[in-house]
Amino acid sequence: MAEKSKAEMTPADAIYLDPSRPVAERVDDLISRMTLEEKISQMVHSAAEIERLGVPEYDWWNECLHGVGRAGVATVFPQAIGMAAMWDVPLMHRIAVAISDEARAKHHEALRQGIHARYTGLTFWSPNINIFRDPRWGRGQETYGEDPYLTARLGVAFVRGLQGDDPKYLKLVATPKHYAVHSGPEHERHHFDAVVDERDLRETYLPAFQATVQEGKAVSVMGAYNRTNGEPCCASRTLLQRILREEWGFDGYVVSDCGAIRDIWKNHRVVETPAQAAALAVKNGCDLNCGETYLALRDAVAEGLIDEATIDVALRRLFTARFRLGMFDPPEMVPYAQIPYEVNDSPAHRQLALQAAQESIVLLKNAHGALPLRKDLSSIAVIGPNADDAIVLLGNYNGTPSRSVTMLEGIRQKVSAKTRVMYARGCDIVDDSRDGFAEAVAAAQGADVAIVVLGLSQRVEGEEGQREGVQGKGVSSGDRTEIDLPGVQEELLQAVHATGTPVVLVLLNGSAVAVNWADAHIPAIVEAWYPGEEGGTAVADVLFGDYNPGGRLPVTFYKSVDQLPPFRDYAMAGHTYRYSTAEPLYAFGYGLSYTTFRYSDLQITPRVMAPDGEAQVSVRVANTGPRAGDEVVQLYVRDVAASVPVPIRQLQGFQRVHLTPGESRAVTFSLTPRQLSLIDERGQRVVEPGEFEIAVGGSQPDDCKAPTPPLRGMLTVRGETTRVA
Repeated sequence: MAEKSKAEMTPADAIYLDPSRPVAERVDDLISRMTLEEKISQMVHSAAEIERLGVPEYDWWNECLHGVGRAGVATVFPQAIGMAAMWDVPLMHRIAVAISDEARAKHHEALRQGIHARYTGLTFWSPNINIFRDPRWGRGQETYGEDPYLTARLGVAFVRGLQGDDPKYLKLVATPKHYAVHSGPEHERHHFDAVVDERDLRETYLPAFQATVQEGKAVSVMGAYNRTNGEPCCASRTLLQRILREEWGFDGYVVSDCGAIRDIWKNHRVVETPAQAAALAVKNGCDLNCGETYLALRDAVAEGLIDEATIDVALRRLFTARFRLGMFDPPEMVPYAQIPYEVNDSPAHRQLALQAAQESIVLLKNAHGALPLRKDLSSIAVIGPNADDAIVLLGNYNGTPSRSVTMLEGIRQKVSAKTRVMYARGCDIVDDSRDGFAEAVAAAQGADVAIVVLGLSQRVEGEEGQREGVQGKGVSSGDRTEIDLPGVQEELLQAVHATGTPVVLVLLNGSAVAVNWADAHIPAIVEAWYPGEEGGTAVADVLFGDYNPGGRLPVTFYKSVDQLPPFRDYAMAGHTYRYSTAEPLYAFGYGLSYTTFRYSDLQITPRVMAPDGEAQVSVRVANTGPRAGDEVVQLYVRDVAASVPVPIRQLQGFQRVHLTPGESRAVTFSLTPRQLSLIDERGQRVVEPGEFEIAVGGSQPDDCKAPTPPLRGMLTVRGETTRVA
């Protein structure tokens, strides 16, 4: 059909406007009426209006990493790394449902006001499920930590909570990112080539993406900036075609990271022109460009680099998502369009944010029962650059809470009316000035206890060029070169400790901090991450015993960078608890409680299984202490006699359980063939016959700081080596 006649077509009785027709028919009908120019206009994130067809302008860019981001007032949950520390799949799902409620409410309110701007749409570029392989990476705070199994379980729950469960309509579109093999260095991401072998690719970098696509049914995936094994991720036939679509059966759309298509020619230099970059990306399966390089597709068609039929494939994927979101149907037909705007920033959601912050807190040290504190102490000194900073609570990619509770405010609200609370900032996050030391020391000298709130902020960890969370005109430094507590803060902590007043250290940060001196000298250490709008309330609840902490570390806290391989090395050897032989400061999966737990009655059924069989692993856990509390039951597997290199240990099951004093509960896990598999020399996933050590407890095996060792047993696989899907 000629371009002119297409432009003259009117949609009076168009199939695409009939909600009773199948989505595929409606999409094809709409695309058939569009000119090439109109099609191309829909393949950039700020899609243009097509007035004659009734297609409104639409900006695909929206964020909801830990609450609806960058769109005004919204409930702000703990940063993603904090939500990972909850180790609570059901709660993660509830959080995602709350976020999607607010997102839908905001979207429809914007439509009522005629607003189609960025951050008002229904396509969200979350979650970030990259593996946090190195604590120096500034964006690791956005992830669910260093373990592919934990990341996958939380990622699936988050995706399902965002996208809803209606049989016809999507609630939102979730977009797991950044696919794939992406975790810094930040300043090199636009031209860096992440080189990784097939085993590490399949064992570490891809499992969470596969789970969110196949189990979570994610409708979209975002490609990474970098190259992987020479191919730009947003134009990689290996990643986008062979693995994502052919192996995993993904039928949604792929969106580039912002500016990543430009990088293909300008920085990666695998082609010479924008038209060549656009054609390469679309032909290899990237459907939507965050940026404007795809506008060069008109030149690409003219030059014979791509044909219109290939462009139509991308258009079908994009408009299928929009139709499934109900964008072309009357609002009364779309159940999610009826969510009232009042859910946004509601008391119920604030309470959920508080619960998430409470569950995210990890008690790292509590010598001689230093915590919890009494609420009726005569005086308390609250000290530190993060003690009364509302911005630091929010991390990045955040919304704007209607109110935030800082550490200082939370403590003041918690203690008795007779308790005097003194505050001294003491120092900055990184600046060298020690002018505030004297005030901090004086406050500590006059107090029964000093609560010192230190750590990091978006100034020292974040995305390349990030201004979010950085006050003034500065930008985040992105990655860190060291993982120690910033020097001026360490000096402040030592000066306060030297007063002889008991000290409690509270850390606010998005990545591991090597607090070696504090571990040796400070009796109580609490890890609170970037805890969101109710962070101060949650921390005070823990400090004063109204909440018993049960969070666990989703990352390893190393003692120094000397324990780490080079930052640019993407081979997993030496990285994370699964491959590192170094003794950490605090291990992945570690966390203390105010109560005690005992494990007993480990059962593995059957003890001998076929390669295509399944085993049940059960254990009984009892609260043997004086307080109710949460225990995170963790199951780890070790392949004792693998024929190829395998992880030293790997998480393959977890469940957070609440137990009252004296209560016990049986916890059961299923072990599938995939969870016992390895990647062989041909790059295939197989289960080999042999012995597997199973460890179940409140920590990973061989964690020297864990309060109780896990129970161990053996599972035997007998039969022929069997391939696993």
